[in-house]
Amino acid sequence: MMEWLEPLTQGDAFEWRKALVSLLLAFGLGQAIAVVYMATFRGLSYSRSTVHGMAMGSVITCMLMLAVGSSIAAGIGMAGGLSAVRFRTSLRDPRDIIFIFAALGVGMATGAQAHGAAILGTIIFAIGFVLLHFTGYGARHQPDGLLRFAAPAGPEAEEAIMKILRSHCRSFALVTLREAAQGTIMEHAYQISVRTPDLRSPLVSNLKAIPGVQDVALLLQEPTLDL
Repeated sequence: MMEWLEPLTQGDAFEWRKALVSLLLAFGLGQAIAVVYMATFRGLSYSRSTVHGMAMGSVITCMLMLAVGSSIAAGIGMAGGLSAVRFRTSLRDPRDIIFIFAALGVGMATGAQAHGAAILGTIIFAIGFVLLHFTGYGARHQPDGLLRFAAPAGPEAEEAIMKILRSHCRSFALVTLREAAQGTIMEHAYQISVRTPDLRSPLVSNLKAIPGVQDVALLLQEPTLDL
């Protein structure tokens, strides 16, 4: 116990400062990665635990790197100890895996005293992901949703339906057409892309205004959201 009361040597003080700077830098950069993740997240399966894992995973990785240092024996022992731990958390989105890996990479860089690489890497990673998010890179134009309704059988109703679809939709394709009520009613299902989002409500209202058209439903889909 008395050895803890002894004053630190200059070398010991330097090691403590070096470890403190590395751990604080790892924590700050890990939080920066987590902030970018929260700002660019789209979907319904948001997990607060994933964000916490990014913020603190970098600190743990940095601590392990500092503990191992340049010792090969310590590295082998650390790898053997970690191999006994099984992580059963499954990440559905590859994007989540990339962010977790980025946080771990920051921890490795700071633990290896490559502070410049850690800071610049985090900045480039954050800028890159923000640009990819707001520019819509990789997105493909897909239909807005599925339009379902029942209409009377006959050329008059069919002509009125086609006129409304052409005026409101950029594109539309018939998915299913089924008879009902002994052939007097036809159940339609179209995959559509409206010209502007503001035309979705008028499209439904105008279809309902056609005599005999009923059960109009527009099922919207957003391909960039993960349920």
